[in-house]
Amino acid sequence: MARSTPVKKALRSLTWLVIIMAALAGLNTAASVLAANTKDDTGKWFAGASWVPELALDLQGGTQLTLAAQNTQGGSVTSQQLNQAVNIIRQRINATGVSESQINTQGTNNIVVSIPGKPDKATIDRIEAAAKLTFRPVLYTEAATSTSVGGANGSSASPTPYTPPASLEATPSAKATNGSDLSQVTPALQDLYTNYNCKAPDDVTTAPDDQPLVTCDQDGAAKYILGPVEVSGSGISNATSGLATDSQGATTGQWAVNLTFKGKASDDFREVTSRLVKLQPPQNQFAIVLDGTVITAPASNAAITNGKAQITGNFTAETSKTLADQLKYGALPINFQVQSNENISATLGTAQLVGGLVAGLIGLILVVIYSIIQYRALAFVTVLSLGVAAVITYLVIAIMSWRVDYRLSLAGVAGLIVAIGITADSFIVYFERIRDELRDGRGLESAVESGWKRALRTILASDSINFLAAVVLYILAVSDVKGFAFTLLLTTLIDVVVVVLFTHPMMQLIARSRFFGEGHRFSGLDPSALGAVYRGRAQFRAPVVDGKRQRSAGEAQRRQTIAERKAQQASGAQDGTTPDGKDD
Repeated sequence: MARSTPVKKALRSLTWLVIIMAALAGLNTAASVLAANTKDDTGKWFAGASWVPELALDLQGGTQLTLAAQNTQGGSVTSQQLNQAVNIIRQRINATGVSESQINTQGTNNIVVSIPGKPDKATIDRIEAAAKLTFRPVLYTEAATSTSVGGANGSSASPTPYTPPASLEATPSAKATNGSDLSQVTPALQDLYTNYNCKAPDDVTTAPDDQPLVTCDQDGAAKYILGPVEVSGSGISNATSGLATDSQGATTGQWAVNLTFKGKASDDFREVTSRLVKLQPPQNQFAIVLDGTVITAPASNAAITNGKAQITGNFTAETSKTLADQLKYGALPINFQVQSNENISATLGTAQLVGGLVAGLIGLILVVIYSIIQYRALAFVTVLSLGVAAVITYLVIAIMSWRVDYRLSLAGVAGLIVAIGITADSFIVYFERIRDELRDGRGLESAVESGWKRALRTILASDSINFLAAVVLYILAVSDVKGFAFTLLLTTLIDVVVVVLFTHPMMQLIARSRFFGEGHRFSGLDPSALGAVYRGRAQFRAPVVDGKRQRSAGEAQRRQTIAERKAQQASGAQDGTTPDGKDD
């Protein structure tokens, strides 16, 4: 088998880069065409596809809804209820991506929701709906990657909301004796479960409280057939998190969620757990459902007769508190009435966007000027690499705008500007490694390969730090800064792709050209200008003349590692020269 040469590797890498860019461009083109010309569910899947990225509130403006919270059980709305309602609305709006919406409280019972662009009726209805927490028994469950009940027909999951064929029976053959009765699973319900797609954000089914429900958990990792509602979340009087205790009152060291039921809900929970504890998995599980999605489905280990239940599992202090808050405030006795629905203008506007783009252009020009001064003709690799990175970034942002509702804010534009420096830094590291190899006496082709091995470690280490910083910033920051962090994370990944699939292959190819390979004085890779003088057999020695070249040689020696200096001393001892290249 023929050995793969650097040229073949370079061409293979460039081919993969072309494939990636063509795939991104093709996907966005096809999506734009389908969105414009298809009226069925396929068109909905690609709705909003465009070559122009969507902008956030600060640059585009949008719609502002003022919602008045009303307690359905009478009385006033508490501040805790209002704050939890804000969290629930935020989860509903941001469930599909980085939309950069703003949700805040106003006064004692109002919530102000600001959304980029013009939301559709479904989005407004989702915002207005009161949160609904229910307890349903589990009939079937399995990993969402599987697409059949008990390994049945094995059909693939549908990418859009699925409706069972009308020919399948949808009415149970016998009346269910209780909520766990499997006779409720009709052929139509089983077909819906088989084809239900947990990964589609719009594929959410609803069912009356007295009917079974097909749904998934919050992570989309498992899907369920659930029985009718048997306990309402409004029956929870309190939910707290803490360390679990055993029957003797000693702490087990595990975090748990403690539930307390009141009134009729306590009696209902006793009856249900008394039945579930006798059943086999998964029918001994009790799913807690918030807004049609399973937030947890613990197994029933005992009949709860006193209205006090404890949920244990692989909880941490944070996750147990999150679940306790969801249970405590998830069944909010609150609905919302729209007080106002008005368009709002951009908080910053076009002038700031243009200013940000101009700042980015100035930064790009400065990088190019520096590259030309420092690297001469080699600067064209920098310019081409930045161009490739810009094209990939634009394509990815355009696709994310319609697929995950990504919105580009001014903070995101700042992330793109910072990305110019990150990408240029990778080139500088690589080019300087190549020049160091040339100073050490290597030919250009050998210097490119050796320099790449040393530079790649440095580039990956640097980008890893940027990546981790972006992740931490995204997790801990507020909405505006999230846009910056997300863009920084995205461009850091693209930087690695461009350096590996374009910059290094380009250097492998130009190293074979006469202009660069012979070290033309305008190439930026002239060994003499870098402080090394050719002495035959692809070897160089440091110049003995004074001036700029001698200073360059001294600089090269200072950059050497201890191991490199020892190797050079050993080599000098063998050929009768000192590390300075002089005869002993």
